[in-house]
Amino acid sequence: MSKKVVLGFSGGLDTSFCVKYLTEDKGYEVHSIIVNTGGFSDTELQQIEKHAYSLGVKSHTAVDAVIDYYDNIIRYLIYGNVLKNNTYPLSVSAERLSQAQHIAEHVRKTGANAVAHGSTGAGNDQVRFDMIFHIMIPGVDIITPIRDLKLSRESEIEYLKGKGVVMNFEKNLYSINKGLWGTSVGGRETLQSKGMLPESAWPTPVTKEGTEEVKLTFTKGELTAVNEHQFAHPTEAIKHLQSIAGPYGIGRDIHVGDTIIGIKGRVGFEAAAPMVIIKAHHALEKHVLTKWQLNWKDQLALFYGNWLHEGQILDPVMRDIEAFFTNSQEPVTGDVFLQLMPYRFQVIGIQSPYDLMSSRFGKYGEMNTGFTGEDVRGFSRIFGNQTSIHQQIRSEVNSREGQ
Repeated sequence: MSKKVVLGFSGGLDTSFCVKYLTEDKGYEVHSIIVNTGGFSDTELQQIEKHAYSLGVKSHTAVDAVIDYYDNIIRYLIYGNVLKNNTYPLSVSAERLSQAQHIAEHVRKTGANAVAHGSTGAGNDQVRFDMIFHIMIPGVDIITPIRDLKLSRESEIEYLKGKGVVMNFEKNLYSINKGLWGTSVGGRETLQSKGMLPESAWPTPVTKEGTEEVKLTFTKGELTAVNEHQFAHPTEAIKHLQSIAGPYGIGRDIHVGDTIIGIKGRVGFEAAAPMVIIKAHHALEKHVLTKWQLNWKDQLALFYGNWLHEGQILDPVMRDIEAFFTNSQEPVTGDVFLQLMPYRFQVIGIQSPYDLMSSRFGKYGEMNTGFTGEDVRGFSRIFGNQTSIHQQIRSEVNSREGQ
């Protein structure tokens, strides 16, 4: 029986080590796969494929998962206005789940005996990949050379050089992971509790000055146009908005959060389009949804974001929450107007046929046309009646006890 393994492959140091180790030291037939969730150009994908074959893989597959990634994950992060710890748009954690599912599907397709990934033993990705594999391809061996061998970067480089591998071994000062829904940036400043990434560390340089107005058009909660430019799919709208807002330095921040394995961590990120979209979408929702729709969406979104971050995308409760989100988006249609500036932006306002802030029903702080002052007088007495009874009873009891 052949030893066939599917390896999630990025072309970097860790996965390059995995190919050589699995083929030459462990005797596996390695089938590499790269799942593009928006972070690779065609040229980069071609270079990665060439590198994979030079290392000795039996086959290499590139999967374009951008639209699938949006349809099954990003869509709901927008519907829920999901920001982890009110800061982070789940850029990397979301794409890892999409990648893991496609890798598992490739294992089924190839009939491999094992699946491998290059995660270390120090972060969240190891749990996300392992858990999805256990659920989707139970019984398939999971091989994690970097984690199991507890390898340092230096030892990986020494091993590959010994195997005659030629690649750029220069350690980048910053670790960068790019995808459709944002780019993470890690470096020495993020390894401690104090410190901001320098300008040179951010992948997108700030080249725009002054201000710029932009109009985002949403249809049932999805971004369908930017400045009258209609798009066939929201992924294209996201990319276009990123090209407009990114050069302002918008969406840069450092996220501090709890990892799945119980330690605190910091990571820098830049996510101009995600941050602008979420804030614009939320502004539109505040105009077109009712008080209790907004209330329950906020509560469900908090759970949804946390559970997704921890890799639980396949839990059926996530489908239930997604159904609620989808149903809530029926009236979330209209235009949102924003002003972009270096390092920040602001929402100017919205226009929607579903706007509940209609002057036909009154103007807040001025006058109301739906009911009279006497109606409010009676409503106020009834609305506070239970609390009034409570206060009176407590006062009477305290008075008797005081005697």
